[in-house]
Amino acid sequence: METKWLEDFVSLAETRSFSRSAQLRHVTQPAFSRRIQALEAWAGTDLVDRSSYPTRLTAAGETLYAQSLELLQSLQSTRAMLRGHASAGQDVIEFAVPHTLAFTFFPAWVSSLREAFGPIKSRLIALNVHDAAMRLVEGSCDLLIAYHHAAQPLQLDADRYEMVALGRESLAPYCKPDAAGTPLYRLPGRAGHPLPYLGYAPGAYLGQVTDLLIKQAGTALHLDRVYETDMAEGLKVMALEGHGIAFLPESAVQKELHAGKLVSPLPPELKGLEIAMEVRAYRERPTGKHVPKRTAQALWAFLAEHRA
Repeated sequence: METKWLEDFVSLAETRSFSRSAQLRHVTQPAFSRRIQALEAWAGTDLVDRSSYPTRLTAAGETLYAQSLELLQSLQSTRAMLRGHASAGQDVIEFAVPHTLAFTFFPAWVSSLREAFGPIKSRLIALNVHDAAMRLVEGSCDLLIAYHHAAQPLQLDADRYEMVALGRESLAPYCKPDAAGTPLYRLPGRAGHPLPYLGYAPGAYLGQVTDLLIKQAGTALHLDRVYETDMAEGLKVMALEGHGIAFLPESAVQKELHAGKLVSPLPPELKGLEIAMEVRAYRERPTGKHVPKRTAQALWAFLAEHRA
């Protein structure tokens, strides 16, 4: 049994909706349902009454819900206590970073940071957006680094958490070129012949931003979703093999663009089809109960002084 199953179950008990909980947990609804079924198999009994709508818990489910809250809180307290003993790691800054940023933005950012700020010891925790934010909320990291767009903001309490902008990132479509360097696919496509589209799985943050970009396009885009995954790196690999068009962060494709392995599928009249996002760092505001590590405090002061 995995603790994330209990976290899923608690979310379901509170939202009473498989689709809403799947969205909040940043997984597909089928994957979320399989987790709940796996938890029921472990428990040896039904936890959800599937004969009603909205979703209701069975008597066994109500019991497990109460126990899950206590268990997860106990585990969180135990982890905090154990981390308190790890004084040797006080000079290590822990970053919770969504997968895409962990592959693209973070390595180059740390390199530039070491040049401007000085050497740092860091630990990278790569997760989906929801779980990365939960690391910050649970006090399990020093800094959260995440994308921000006004239409898809992280719901973090400004009274408890503070933010520093680290840079900007653009999201745009790319595809493989042919031998002559011409895009294999040309947007916007045609209604009778839609272009193969490599999309993000439901619930992925960049997928939500991509959907917004497509809706805001000045012309209808004719796309046929032929593949999906949670991670931009997975879409890039498929685009490099010529399987279709993928909307990718610029930092993820810089090398491929320079080498001519990926190109824009946009004609001149659609050159504005991209969306800008901010890359932000978040931390919990220092209080009497929360005192940041000395190294993390020094880094935050530097970032606040040298805002992007």
